[in-house]
Amino acid sequence: MKNKVIFGNWKMNGTNADIKAFLKTVDKKAKNDKVIAGLAVPFTALETAIKKAKNIKIAAENVHWAENGAYTGEVSIPMLQELGVEYVVIGHSERREMFGETDEAVNKKALALLKAGMVPILCCGETLETYENKKTNKFVSDQIKKGFKDISAEDAKKVIVAYEPIWAIGTGKTATPEIAQDVCATIRETLGKVYNKTIAKEIAIQYGGSVKPANIKDLMKQKDIDGALVGGASLIAEDYLELINYNK
Repeated sequence: MKNKVIFGNWKMNGTNADIKAFLKTVDKKAKNDKVIAGLAVPFTALETAIKKAKNIKIAAENVHWAENGAYTGEVSIPMLQELGVEYVVIGHSERREMFGETDEAVNKKALALLKAGMVPILCCGETLETYENKKTNKFVSDQIKKGFKDISAEDAKKVIVAYEPIWAIGTGKTATPEIAQDVCATIRETLGKVYNKTIAKEIAIQYGGSVKPANIKDLMKQKDIDGALVGGASLIAEDYLELINYNK
C-alpha cells in the first residue's frame, strides 16, 4: 500500500515570518512513515520554507512552462529549482477560474516539470453547475485526458492528481466520502484507459475541498483516495498536524 500524500495549500497567505513560526511548531512533529506531508506556500516564502522544513515537502503554487522570456510576473522552473523546490501545484481551480488557465496550459506545465525532474500536482475539478447537471465524471475525465497529453507512461507515475470540486473549495461544503471516491475512481479509470490499470494504480490521487480533521479519516478510507490537498485547515498548525497524522 502506497503512502498517503497530504499537502497543505496556503494560497495567497503567509509571510516569511508566518511560515518560519508555523514550521517551528509543526516540522518536528510531522514524521510519519505512512504519509508524505507537504505544504504549498507563496513564492516569497519558498526559500524560507525549504531552509526550515526537514520532514515536510515544500511545493510552489504555480509555475510557467518556459525556462525564460518576456512573461512579466511569472516564475520559471529553473528559478524554483535554484531554491530546491521539487513539487509544484498546477491547474488549481482558482488559477483556472480567476486567471484563465486552460487544460492546454496545464499540460505544458506538467510536461516541462517532468522534463526537469520535478513533481506536478495536477488539479482538476468541476463547478457547481456541472455537478448539479450530473456531468462531473465526463468533465473531470476530459480534464485528465488533456492534462496528461503526451506524458509518457513512466512519467505519468510521478504525477500527483488532486481532485477538487470547485463548489467545495473554501465554502465549508465537502463532497461526501462516497462522492469523492466516485470521482477519484473515474480519474483512476480514465488513467487506466490512457495508460493501463497497473500504471493507474501507481498514480496518487488526492481529494481537496474543505478537508478538515473531522473528515480526513473517512476520506482516507476510500479505495481510490491516496491523500488530500488542504486549504484553510492547513493554515492552523494544530489542524495541519491532525491532518498529516490522521492515522496515529
